[in-house]
Amino acid sequence: MRILLAGTSHWHAQMHLDAARHAGADDIRAWDLDAAHGREFAERFGLVAEGDFDAAIADADLVVLMGHPDTVPGLARRVIEAGTPMILEKPAAPSTKMLAPLAKLARSRGAFVGVPLPNRFGPAVAEFARLRQAGRSGKLAHASFRLVNGPPQRYRDDAVGWLLDPSIGGGGALRNLGIHGIDAALSLADGPLTIVSSSIGKLIHAAERVEDHALVVLTDAAGTLFTVEAGYTYASMAPGGDFEWRLVSANSTLVDRGDSAFCATLDDGERRVLTPEHTSTRYRLFTADTLRRLSEGRDPAISLDDYLAAMQLIDSAYEKAGL
Repeated sequence: MRILLAGTSHWHAQMHLDAARHAGADDIRAWDLDAAHGREFAERFGLVAEGDFDAAIADADLVVLMGHPDTVPGLARRVIEAGTPMILEKPAAPSTKMLAPLAKLARSRGAFVGVPLPNRFGPAVAEFARLRQAGRSGKLAHASFRLVNGPPQRYRDDAVGWLLDPSIGGGGALRNLGIHGIDAALSLADGPLTIVSSSIGKLIHAAERVEDHALVVLTDAAGTLFTVEAGYTYASMAPGGDFEWRLVSANSTLVDRGDSAFCATLDDGERRVLTPEHTSTRYRLFTADTLRRLSEGRDPAISLDDYLAAMQLIDSAYEKAGL
């Protein structure tokens, strides 16, 4: 399989490269709007550098598209129109309004477009799905999703300071990090989600134009309570930050902290350690699933419409907070 990493200057490019190699891909190409960056990335990691975008996507079996939100929609449209399967990295547009036509195009073409929200494949979520399939989960009572990383300076250090401009990135910690928790809530909810409360502020990095902390509380039609916490307030620049995915149902409690995870079940009185996957390498799980689905002719686990739904709910959270 030939995989094209398009947009090597994106801060997730090395994570996608690691995930592709971990999945066994042996023909990986590199391209960037900044041709020099694409060549340097290819040379550094032993890849083939591509110069012509349209020729490269036509020759690829899968395109991993990353980049600046102002340019990604146009590039994504070209990939969809070429009929090449794609992994579309976030943020894929400066606003939900600009993302919606792209989702409509993908839907009308029946395009394979997967969006990397890899915590869908974390050990707690995966184990809960197995319990539910076996009829052992019981009703989901509440779930919380916390993803708090280090200071926003990390993005300037990665040469993507534009992410801290709300007119480009579409918001701050909630849009960038909280989208993982919002997507998790949407994937588990019984019916539509209602926002109970939304607190968004600049608690530490007040000079920034974007929020550095957000806490959103939601509920579904069954009364299940979801909380999503996101921030740039963790006192470390190390990968992983302060991360916890917690699911609590009538028969199970599942906790995923990135470097550790466990599941307790009431019916058998057991507490089992789950195989962890650190958040810095969780793209491996997403990519393996994507390649498997692609080879089997199935749709991606997380579609562009799923991404759009999360973006729309985040819009509502900002509005609820008066922003």
